[in-house]
Amino acid sequence: MTMPIVAGSFAENLGETLAGTLGGPLGETLDGTLAGTLGGLGAGLATGLGALGVYSVRELSRRANDLLLACAAGVMLAASFFSLLAPSIEVAHTQHPSKPGAAFVVCAAVLAGALALTLAHRLVPHEHFGSGREGPAGAHVKRIWLFVLAIALHNLPEGMAVGVGFGGGEATSGLSLAVGIGLQNVPEGLAVAASLVSIGYGRTRAFLVSLGTGVIEALGGALGAVAAGWTAELLPWALGFAAGAMLFVISGEIIPETHRGDSKGLATYSLLGGFLAMTAITIVLG
Repeated sequence: MTMPIVAGSFAENLGETLAGTLGGPLGETLDGTLAGTLGGLGAGLATGLGALGVYSVRELSRRANDLLLACAAGVMLAASFFSLLAPSIEVAHTQHPSKPGAAFVVCAAVLAGALALTLAHRLVPHEHFGSGREGPAGAHVKRIWLFVLAIALHNLPEGMAVGVGFGGGEATSGLSLAVGIGLQNVPEGLAVAASLVSIGYGRTRAFLVSLGTGVIEALGGALGAVAAGWTAELLPWALGFAAGAMLFVISGEIIPETHRGDSKGLATYSLLGGFLAMTAITIVLG
């Protein structure tokens, strides 16, 4: 329990200093934005850590790739429920006297997050390793950039989730999200880099692309922290939005991808393993 206490004290002291210097809510918002950005960056850099494995692994089997991605999906699923939806429901209850009103806020926020990702997938040309090209005018964009855009569409909501955790004023919530998403980014980074190598890209280029897509989470962290810290009324909406975006990625992209081959049963248990790992992290750090 030492880590979250120290992190929480540091964040609180830094917030008080900035608030006194810059003036109340503005200082608090800037502090939350900085913490969210750094948290998203830290989680994203773990993608590069996993991608380093491409220098020692010649090629991932389809089964190994499915198991790695399924484990990542399990971590994201637990994070969506415990670190985003649960606090969203709690805050909504405190802000709205009626239970139907609180339920509407949370459900509408989750739906908005899913719809935003749906719209992004339709407007942004991208390519998945299994399902192929999607979005408009994909044929006119270099294939490497289509992969980058596809991974960015997955990583941005993860960064937003970390940012919302820190921006909501709960350092331990942001910390558990950053640790959990960082851990799931390690196998995801290896899977992405190995997939790029398998279609003809050099190892160094594959590593750099995988690392770059992880760094995108810093942008998501900043956006999430600003949304959560701007006004208290936005907090349950920001939490629910991030959860909806992550649930869309899990259900619409990762799970179908990991169930295309013959490892459906193992992938299911790998997802469960990731879910339990994030559950344990939430309990220990929370």
